[in-house]
Amino acid sequence: MNKQEKRRVNIAAHPYVPHLLEDIKAAHRPEESEPAESSIEDYLEEVDRYIYVERHPGLCTFGDHCGLEPADFPPSEQLIDRDIEMICDAFEDLLFSWNARLSLPENIPLCLRYKLTVGVLSEEFIPMSIGYITFDYCSGYAPDCPLGEYCPCLEIWNNDNDD
Repeated sequence: MNKQEKRRVNIAAHPYVPHLLEDIKAAHRPEESEPAESSIEDYLEEVDRYIYVERHPGLCTFGDHCGLEPADFPPSEQLIDRDIEMICDAFEDLLFSWNARLSLPENIPLCLRYKLTVGVLSEEFIPMSIGYITFDYCSGYAPDCPLGEYCPCLEIWNNDNDD
């Protein structure tokens, strides 16, 4: 694919999308000038901070850290599939810059992927320097899973309930 074709592929249909993509890029975690070497003590300190967040709900959200809010994102009904894909891909790059990941099933519809991606902004979050935080939305209890029929645990859940 040449430069002109790539540029055509990345052109958004919704006029707000290019500005949103710039905002997402600006929300990346600032790179440290020199990455510090980590020790086992550093790792254990991060594990302690993570456990603290798990035990003390109501702390800062991912949006608090990166500066974006769910209201910054247009409703999926106003976007075409290409716009949604560009936003979700840019958001996943943003997460990666904060040592975070979003794990969603491959077969999830694009509008649900968008909703859950934007929903990460409201999730409690503590920045990590060592390792990654993964947002996956699946608690293992398929009936209440926000992934609905796309929940990876649903088949196992249904087989267990059939017995």
